[in-house]
Amino acid sequence: MKSSGEEVNSNDPENEMIKEEINLQYHWYLLSFFLIYFGSYFIPGIIIMMYVLLYLVPYFLEINNFILIFTELKSFLVLILMPVVMIGCYVLHLVFIGLITRWLWSITERKSPTKDGIIPRNIQSKILNYYHIRSFMIKYGKNAFVKGAFPWLTNWFYNFAGTNKIGKDTTIEEQVCADKYIQIGNNCYIGPNSVLTSHLVEGQYGNVIYFEIKIGDNVTASGLNCIAPGTEINNNCYLLPMASCVKFSILKGNNYYYGIPVRKIFKKKVIDYLNITNEHLRKNDGK
Repeated sequence: MKSSGEEVNSNDPENEMIKEEINLQYHWYLLSFFLIYFGSYFIPGIIIMMYVLLYLVPYFLEINNFILIFTELKSFLVLILMPVVMIGCYVLHLVFIGLITRWLWSITERKSPTKDGIIPRNIQSKILNYYHIRSFMIKYGKNAFVKGAFPWLTNWFYNFAGTNKIGKDTTIEEQVCADKYIQIGNNCYIGPNSVLTSHLVEGQYGNVIYFEIKIGDNVTASGLNCIAPGTEINNNCYLLPMASCVKFSILKGNNYYYGIPVRKIFKKKVIDYLNITNEHLRKNDGK
């Protein structure tokens, strides 16, 4: 054992940090992407092609007389039903994204269940490999729903695929992360440009801090909020804009929070922040 005053030789192999190349697993990434992308378009694509070839072409595109399009019943029905078919196939495409993602996600969970912990990235492990696979496979579905025509179906996608648990009447605006290992209660609002992340990577080859975020009922994150791994927010909390939680924060219920790092704001602070006068308070009390 070296004495406290003895210098440690940084070139000593025993003192070097173990570094291994991360297994990028491109084959699993490509396989999951092609299964989700092409699999979700397969049946909707067949329906659209059948509709075009069997109905749209003979009863609409090959009609020589423009007036017959509106006087012939079949031609008129084909014309007005075309948007319905397109929208229906688009919704079916979203449903198949959820089905295939759920199937793939359940396979990875059986192989290596998601759990709290610190995942080293300089040592190859099954937990690390499946962490990267799950992080990749959720991205297409997330973007398809959030940036699609029906963004309010995003909560259904997360719940159905099993990546998150989101309660009823909860709204999550477009934001960074918030796609896995997050539990949100009922009647919550997560404002735009917020960050809910159950994982953090400490440096290029640093460890992955992976802990579930738990949010209770009636919680509001007004916008530009950062909620780090392991955070627990109890019922009836309100986060003012840009209020941010560090890792493993615990916010008690029935309180207002502000600042970086987040801290409780008291009644006088709320009054000053909202520029409320005593006259406003009297009107609110009905006096």
